[in-house]
Amino acid sequence: MTIKSIWLRKIHKWVGLAIGLQFVIWAISGAAMALLDMETVAGGPQPQATQAALAGEATAWPAIVRQLGSAKIEGLRLKTLLDRPVVEVRTARFVRMFDAQTGVRLTIDGAAARAIAQSSHPNGARPGAAKLLTERSLPVRDHEPPIWQVDFADDNASTYYVSATTGAVLERRNDTWRWWDFFWMLHNMDYVDRMSFNHPLIITAGVAMAWLAVTGFWLLFRTMWRHDFAWVRAREGSMSR
Repeated sequence: MTIKSIWLRKIHKWVGLAIGLQFVIWAISGAAMALLDMETVAGGPQPQATQAALAGEATAWPAIVRQLGSAKIEGLRLKTLLDRPVVEVRTARFVRMFDAQTGVRLTIDGAAARAIAQSSHPNGARPGAAKLLTERSLPVRDHEPPIWQVDFADDNASTYYVSATTGAVLERRNDTWRWWDFFWMLHNMDYVDRMSFNHPLIITAGVAMAWLAVTGFWLLFRTMWRHDFAWVRAREGSMSR
């Protein structure tokens, strides 16, 4: 065996150890995510949605249009919010909500966020104080602030996130989800944002696995098989005498 092969074997051994440990982490984290109940991860059963009637509800539309001024409307949605019909108007610059019957512009304050969160809780638990988030955090990494954070003192330490713009319940997080998110972080190796499968660390791991496979085959043919089949060459030599 040459000096080059010896060093290659040593490097192959240590790279294989690192990749092997990562495979163990992938296996454990994948199994853990599969074993966690996904309905509990999602926050439990969704409450029965109340639909706004699409006809005859937006009686204050002329008053709403006047408040919009020259803004070009890009999207409209008629929905219910805390059992009242509202119109959600989207433009290139803003999203606003109005009472569909009076035309009054609506804002989502802390009290409204707490009421919305409680109406979305499967058991109607009493919410704690509402905290306004102006920057993204891991539980709501897919959503734009401002967002109201509403905590519950229930058995699963639930935290609901309500959009301060539209009043929508963006996420329903709890301890089960936090465990799932931890294992998800280990699984995709994104220890900062927990979102990407194309970050440098996992690409490096993929390249290392490819290198491990190529060098493994080379070492297999270069060292192992040469000694394993020595008895064949010896037998052929004895038969040729």
